[in-house]
Amino acid sequence: MPTTIAGITIPDTALVREATALVRQAADDNLFNHSRRVFLWGTLKAAARGLEMDLELAYVGGLFHDLGLTLDYRTKDRRFELDGAEAAYTFLRDHGRTEEEARNVWLAIALHTTPEVPLHMAPEVAVVTLGVETDVLGLELDQITPDQRAEVVAAHPRPDFKRRILQAFYDGMADRPQTTFGTMNDDVLAHFDPAFQREDFVRIIQQNAWPE
Repeated sequence: MPTTIAGITIPDTALVREATALVRQAADDNLFNHSRRVFLWGTLKAAARGLEMDLELAYVGGLFHDLGLTLDYRTKDRRFELDGAEAAYTFLRDHGRTEEEARNVWLAIALHTTPEVPLHMAPEVAVVTLGVETDVLGLELDQITPDQRAEVVAAHPRPDFKRRILQAFYDGMADRPQTTFGTMNDDVLAHFDPAFQREDFVRIIQQNAWPE
């Protein structure tokens, strides 16, 4: 039977049930509840903007967006966003979705820590960023009504979320610090590790192999 939260009905399909089971097994309560909230916040904001989208694709984008932070899916040599994007792409293709549909979800996850750009792409791409920016950064929180907020958080609580999500980011990236260059993720490593040395974009330009 479909579940409806804050007016958003989560599709009751085999694809959605299997996506839920996969992420539920790989992620702890903190990441799982965060991922479901990302889908719900993003869908609410997308609807308010008049965006029409495939809810199954939006759901997989929201559910898989932090999968690259988990032990089962993270790699050592690429951005965590790409780990989740690859997992979602494979999952969707295995479930009969088209190349374009799977690629849009890949983009949604791969770009969810890249501000602004996803909002100019397909609704299935934009929805993940809208949800992440709401749940993690609190951006445009006033666009979600108090009743909607209360209903979503009742279904998917966020106890001590600010501290716990930062810890989850750090735990998922600490052993691949080189992958955080050019993203906001290096802020997380610098926060937890005083010895962390950020790459410097200007220095790379000034000291690269090209002769003056």
